[in-house]
Amino acid sequence: MNDLDDIIRRLDALEAIESIKKLKARYFRFVDEKKHDELAALFTPDAKLVTDGVTWKSPKEFAHTIRDLTGAAPSVHHGHMPEIEITGPGTASGIWSMEDLLTFPAGPDAPEGHNGYGQYRETYRKVDGQWLIDSVLLTRLRMDPLENWTPDA
Repeated sequence: MNDLDDIIRRLDALEAIESIKKLKARYFRFVDEKKHDELAALFTPDAKLVTDGVTWKSPKEFAHTIRDLTGAAPSVHHGHMPEIEITGPGTASGIWSMEDLLTFPAGPDAPEGHNGYGQYRETYRKVDGQWLIDSVLLTRLRMDPLENWTPDA
């Protein structure tokens, strides 16, 4: 491989990594902005999603469960310190530290709100020129309880 080929390979990898960072930023933003259809579109159709030990049947089921569970309640999701590795032509993997602050609509059967900390371990695949999330494994390392959201408060 000559120097120009090496520079091109490295530039392609940097562009892919930056595209994946933007993809994950949209993931967090769409969750918080309640853009559930847009959230589901960030995944490959056959993506494997496991969060807190729950395996989801599809990206759409995952996004709609978030919609149904939180409604209009406020949430804050952040991803930090990405470790992204290009694993092949059109494939990559990544680990993200995360923090989320989530309160649910108050009610007798409402889950407890929390400030959570953990890690996303993901794979990505380039489909029709666009990077998509191909698998997610979210593991929480700590969850601190928070009071739930009351719309009239």
